Amino acid sequence: MASMRDIKRRKESIQSTGQITKAMKLVSTVKLQKAKSRAENSLPYFNYMYQTVSSMLKKSSTLSHPYLSAGASTKKAIIVVTSNRGLAGGYNSNVIKLVTGSGIAKEDAVIYAVGRKGRDALARRGYEVKADYSEVMNEPMFKDAVDIGREVLAAFAAGEIGEIYIAYTVFKNTVVHIPTFLKLLPVAFGGEEKEQEGAEADLTLMNYEPAADEALDLIIPKYINSLIYGALVQALASENGARMQAMDAATSNADEMISDLSLLYNRARQSSITQELTEIIAGANAIG
Repeated sequence: MASMRDIKRRKESIQSTGQITKAMKLVSTVKLQKAKSRAENSLPYFNYMYQTVSSMLKKSSTLSHPYLSAGASTKKAIIVVTSNRGLAGGYNSNVIKLVTGSGIAKEDAVIYAVGRKGRDALARRGYEVKADYSEVMNEPMFKDAVDIGREVLAAFAAGEIGEIYIAYTVFKNTVVHIPTFLKLLPVAFGGEEKEQEGAEADLTLMNYEPAADEALDLIIPKYINSLIYGALVQALASENGARMQAMDAATSNADEMISDLSLLYNRARQSSITQELTEIIAGANAIG
């Protein structure tokens, strides 16, 4: 059995750790409330944006536009949204697994990192990190999404990359966070969706005013920027939710370990007292 001094030191160390995890849980809880409200308020807009543009492009299958067809390059840009800090359970590793398990060879992948954890993990695995936007995760703004969108779209238009993807975590609720790998460009026409029978509106071709190319040059970048911003907001809420859960579990584990060590300490103390009494009694009997 460990000595009373060793048990006491370990107990104090775990108590200190428990105080830290409890404080981090409280901080994450406060941040989660703000991020959750932001994610829930913005979600309807981005859902309708996605549905509207997808429906519009579905009726534009006869058009030829750079954003609607894959580029000649085999390179694929992946916007990877993770956190700048750890202690969030499997939040970061789940996103990294999406990228490594996507079927895209690391030689063909170009990483646009949003979050230091994803950037460092993928760099260690040999992926090319083209740009780093880690500071964005401190307080995501729509302007940040525009900056990211502008850079990847410029690379796509220049033929440097042929496809654009984004890996992030969808915030469903405080407990459930869904790692998601989404293709941004080239924009699909939604052909996999079943057309409603008898819905003549679905068969109507889309008319653009002004010209289709000019309209798509304005609409699709806004669409891409909106999806990126939605991913940033969802990821921030998911990060704080994951960290709150992780710190809650760590605090519970610390309390359980402290309870076990308190029991060990009391047993060691009782054993020490019993031994001292035995020695005193033995000494008294020897004198008598």
